[in-house]
Amino acid sequence: MPDCEKNFDMPKKIAKIISIIFHPVISPTLGFLLLFGSGFYSSMLTTDARNFILLVIFFSTATLPMLSVAMLALNPKFDVLMPNSRDRILPLLFASVFYYIGFILLGRIHFLPVFKLFMIASVLVIVALLLISFKWNISIHMAAVGAVTATFFALSFRGGVNPMTAIIIMIVVSGLVGTARLVQNKNSLPQVAAGYILGFIILYPVIYFF
Repeated sequence: MPDCEKNFDMPKKIAKIISIIFHPVISPTLGFLLLFGSGFYSSMLTTDARNFILLVIFFSTATLPMLSVAMLALNPKFDVLMPNSRDRILPLLFASVFYYIGFILLGRIHFLPVFKLFMIASVLVIVALLLISFKWNISIHMAAVGAVTATFFALSFRGGVNPMTAIIIMIVVSGLVGTARLVQNKNSLPQVAAGYILGFIILYPVIYFF
């Protein structure tokens, strides 16, 4: 019986690892690493420029949001796991400010607006998530993955390039993250689908048309 219970728990353990690796605060940085690794803008950006972009992305989308949650956790009434959708409102509000700071910093790269477009579109996603979270537990994990996936599709059609490997990776990651959220019972199927669609439909037109 104990062995059976361990085997039953294994999918949840794997799902938890996937959720941690592709956490919303990490997804933008991983997405940009994949973007540069796929050859996008490799001939237009120096190593210093790429490092600057990655540093700004990590600082504004990961470091600052994690620090804000750590500060909120000093209050014993705040649950870091945020089981209630309303618990995410303050972290999302802070995140929208931090992403906007990233947008301002990336404005220094004048000849390639796509990076700051990603940040400002992400602010729109976060605001939408914040408003929805007052009533519903929409999947933030899937919104983040959907936004990164949309960025690759938009850049592909906009630039007339075909980064097939990167797009396949993002599609596989999207499936893994969605499945992980369902296995952990963190979100329902409608919440997972809605999060992904929200991230995708906001990022795609901003990156493609602007």
